[in-house]
Amino acid sequence: MKTKILQVLRQNQNSYVSGQELCEQFGVSRTAVWKAIKQLKEAGYVIEAVQNKGYQLLAVPDILSESEIASRLHTKWLGKTIRYFDELDSTNTEAKRIAEEAGNIDWHGTVVVADMQTAGRGRRGRSWNSPHGAGLFFTILLKPEIDPENAPMLTLVKAMAVVRGIQQATGLKPQIKWPNDIVLHGKKIVGILTEMSAQIDYVNHIVVGTGINVHHKEFPEEIAKTATSLDLEMSQSERDTEISRAQLLGAVLEQFERYYETYLETQDLSALMVEYNGMLVNRNRRVRVLDPLGEYEGVALGIDQRGQLLVDRDGRQVQISSGEVSVRGIYGYV
Repeated sequence: MKTKILQVLRQNQNSYVSGQELCEQFGVSRTAVWKAIKQLKEAGYVIEAVQNKGYQLLAVPDILSESEIASRLHTKWLGKTIRYFDELDSTNTEAKRIAEEAGNIDWHGTVVVADMQTAGRGRRGRSWNSPHGAGLFFTILLKPEIDPENAPMLTLVKAMAVVRGIQQATGLKPQIKWPNDIVLHGKKIVGILTEMSAQIDYVNHIVVGTGINVHHKEFPEEIAKTATSLDLEMSQSERDTEISRAQLLGAVLEQFERYYETYLETQDLSALMVEYNGMLVNRNRRVRVLDPLGEYEGVALGIDQRGQLLVDRDGRQVQISSGEVSVRGIYGYV
């Protein structure tokens, strides 16, 4: 009920919606509407009630809740089930719990969201700083009918969705640092971690987790020179309007659904490769490849349809599918 009323109030934010109209639209009593409005006010929404006019939504603080998130969604199937937590060890860990404990329940497309993570993880087990009210931490739980060897490409699909979602919600123009980071003005703003449970030829589940620095004002000393946030990168005029994490999440999910469906048609990035390469900060830049067999340098050319990074190494093209790549000018590699 709260979600439905919130959606109507948001759609009519410059006008009043009568209580009677809400009653008739949702088939409930005026008392039920009044209770829902009261709960929304208690959650922090500024709603004006005027006799003979109705209700008007005047202001929405940066609230993360199931109702707020659901009211922001414009997807067909993704996020129809939202699991929100004020505090959680890890959204990836919780998503895996859901997949393993849900039995025959259809959990495909479930989105787990947390305001704070106490044990957030990044690639190679790195910790992720996630205080209350600052970041957007969420995981998409999927059960695609794909070959397990094609699953790593979902990290790249998610990266595209995050770039477009941030652009849509804020107007900022981040870029992708292959394979799983999003950078803005040379600093990391987003990390993505994809994990899979699979048999030899069958995917049990895939979780794609994302952490976005939104309202962070400062960072620990060890990452202060390499990390930033959306708030820090916005101009003063842009900062006058607070970023809504729920709106940002809705934008990213909408973009992911679109890119994911395109990916499923071929189980590769052939239809997304050109667009991805246009977002790639590594492209045509000198990179250092940290390979277990030895480091070397070259020029990144972009990705191929498998999501491998193509590097020109002294005139010979090398395909990078694992290991770690550092980019000149990014993360302190000068």
